Amino acid sequence: MFVGGIRALLEQALHPKAMAGVAAHSNFREDAWGRLQRTGDYVGTLTFGSKTEADKLASRVRRVHEILKVDEPELLLWVHMAMVDAFLDTAVRSGLKLSISEQDKYVDEMVVFAELVGIETGLVPRTVGQMQNYFQEIMPKLSASDDAKRAALFIALPPLPPLLRFGTPIAPLWGGITSLAAAALPKWARKLYGWPSVPGQDSATDLALRATRNALQFLPESLRQPQQFKVGKVKEHTA
Repeated sequence: MFVGGIRALLEQALHPKAMAGVAAHSNFREDAWGRLQRTGDYVGTLTFGSKTEADKLASRVRRVHEILKVDEPELLLWVHMAMVDAFLDTAVRSGLKLSISEQDKYVDEMVVFAELVGIETGLVPRTVGQMQNYFQEIMPKLSASDDAKRAALFIALPPLPPLLRFGTPIAPLWGGITSLAAAALPKWARKLYGWPSVPGQDSATDLALRATRNALQFLPESLRQPQQFKVGKVKEHTA
């Protein structure tokens, strides 16, 4: 989820109007870790949480979007679709076996996420094909603004307390994760950022994603599973 979440943030930043709102009205630079954590909590709660929990979180997200001035339908839809694209593509390239119909089902099921933050149902792509058409249509509006480039640099090199930066392996580990997320961006996104692509890069990235996923399988389930999933399982067993 970390790689997909970071890729989603990098992808979302490529809409200049959406990124301008974030840069002008949010504390992204002071709370990059919190932003990433909230993205994970958002996906985890809407996926594994109860309807009450999902409605409560969605209401909070709508208020944040109003504050950031990104509550226009076009901007909300962009943020949603960039997230869906990032998580689905990262999962498939990491080796998760999903048929075309299963990928379509995922995109369709994610429409609920869009509805909860106030996007009209009819505006939201419901299949991979519709999602690809959406990206083709919005492409002329996308660019890597100065705000987007600053955000990308900040994500790659966030401020860390000296003890963490020099006394733990978190800095190189984070650098590896963010580099993998950046490499996992689609070619058009990397081109907008001005990041070079080399022959065989996508294949090498796929191998790295699979290796990362395989390595994570050796972690205890308590570390691999989102907190919301574990809470949901407890409720299921005690119901």
